[in-house]
Amino acid sequence: MTITATEEQNPVPGNGLRWPAFSLTAPQADERPLIFASPHSGREYPDYFRNSLRVPLIDLKQTEDAYVDELFANAPTHGARLLKATYARSFVDLNRDPREIDPSMFHGDPPGPVAVPTVRVEAGLGCFPRISARGELIYAKKLDPADGKARLDRVHTPYHETLSVEIAALRQKFGCAVLIDCHSMPSSQPGRPDLPDFVLGDRFGSSCTGQLTSLVERTLRKAGYSVVRNAPYAGGFTTRKYGRPKQHVHALQIEINRRLYLDEAHVTKIDAMAELSHQLDGLMGNISELSERLRP
Repeated sequence: MTITATEEQNPVPGNGLRWPAFSLTAPQADERPLIFASPHSGREYPDYFRNSLRVPLIDLKQTEDAYVDELFANAPTHGARLLKATYARSFVDLNRDPREIDPSMFHGDPPGPVAVPTVRVEAGLGCFPRISARGELIYAKKLDPADGKARLDRVHTPYHETLSVEIAALRQKFGCAVLIDCHSMPSSQPGRPDLPDFVLGDRFGSSCTGQLTSLVERTLRKAGYSVVRNAPYAGGFTTRKYGRPKQHVHALQIEINRRLYLDEAHVTKIDAMAELSHQLDGLMGNISELSERLRP
């Protein structure tokens, strides 16, 4: 069963957000204390947003974690919930603190509280991304603060409220919860020409039990993939916000190299995606079994 935010949870504002912020698919097998989340695979770009761009849409699509939601689509068959975003990360980034705002992007006051600028914000990669995949400015002009507030209120907040509620419900029922935050990464970056197949981010051991990170690493290596931990991705806002292993809430970020399943230039699937999906299905099964053993 797939659940989406209701109109009351996620009312459509007048600026053209026609769709709910997320979809949540319930477990289709024996329920486990497990959630797979995909905050960056959303593919919706509202018309008014497209009309505000100064770059081609493909430049933004290249920043998506394209089709990651499909790679983990079998999660409910392993007793897990699957939470996936609807809107593109360039519209509003769900793996950022809502206070990671660049005030210079807006006319007048920013749309909400602003934290001390982070490296991400200064690089143009805050909650409202300022630059495209090629490093060019996204917008032709400054944004209306009311638009920014609508993106926070109608997309960012409902997604994280739902994730918080689901984690709390699992912890109440099972005594623990495991969150796998699912992402993809470009195959190369400046200064890092040879990224591994997978990067596991557990915030250097602080966001989940080592049993979880080790199981995922061991399973992927057995399947023939190269795996590193916490470099260059140690985990973002989601793992930092929810990962509390001392309270039996474990959060692990998984980054998948896009070369394994994607034509990165055109953002289209390649044949190898089928094999990757098969391997990830086995990984999800192993994580599901571990989540049951982590119950206190």
